[in-house]
Amino acid sequence: MIGNLIPVYERPHALTETVTHYCPGCTHGLIHKLVAETLDEMGVTEQTIGVASVGCSVFSYNYFNCDFASAAHGRAPAMATGIKRVHPDRIVFTYQGDGDLAAIGTGEIIHTAARNENITVIFVNNGIYGMTGGQMAPTTLPGMKTTSSPAGRDVKLTGAPIRMSEMLATLDGPAFIARRSVHNPANVNRTRKAIRAAFEAQRQGLGFSIVEILSSCPVNWGKTPVDALKFIEDGMLPYYPLGDFKVSEAMKALLRA
Repeated sequence: MIGNLIPVYERPHALTETVTHYCPGCTHGLIHKLVAETLDEMGVTEQTIGVASVGCSVFSYNYFNCDFASAAHGRAPAMATGIKRVHPDRIVFTYQGDGDLAAIGTGEIIHTAARNENITVIFVNNGIYGMTGGQMAPTTLPGMKTTSSPAGRDVKLTGAPIRMSEMLATLDGPAFIARRSVHNPANVNRTRKAIRAAFEAQRQGLGFSIVEILSSCPVNWGKTPVDALKFIEDGMLPYYPLGDFKVSEAMKALLRA
């Protein structure tokens, strides 16, 4: 506080002062902030262990001010499972993109959710492989142009995009599965609440929780940052509707409390 001025915004303790490598307009940084603020609000930053995936978020261990491990491509849920079982008193989360979680890591995320492992997954879906040059991902929209689908995704050749939240919600195990977005302030606030709910589910021992977050990739989409946010609303939301896809009875009771 300076004089009579009261700060209304400051860097969360759970974030380091490292400048991120993300492209201009990328919303990974915003999502990092929401996760960090949640850890601080819950008072669990010092008890938290994160697991970084391979992809744009691979350097997460440089940005979060908590213990971190780095997993092989797609294996973050498996590593997080081992960490949580060895340290059940810790808060354990993975931070994964769609090219990681929905492609090479499909088996890991499905079986981790099926076993109802008591971890939290932050799943960032921008519908493209961001780090490696903008190739088509399992979540790429029909007709969307990428470096590996220059004429647009042809679902007759590649199949339809995978809706991970809906698929995982068919399993009996998970406690909380939600999809949110960060394309405008109202949805940023809704995302913040969902992230808090997911971590609370873990703290209360309710089991597996995942928050899928629709995110922008202006550079690989070939759009300005503003147009990229508009594309989330106009292009992604119709295929990936927002909402809660699985809320266990125990989780419902927690949310009502």
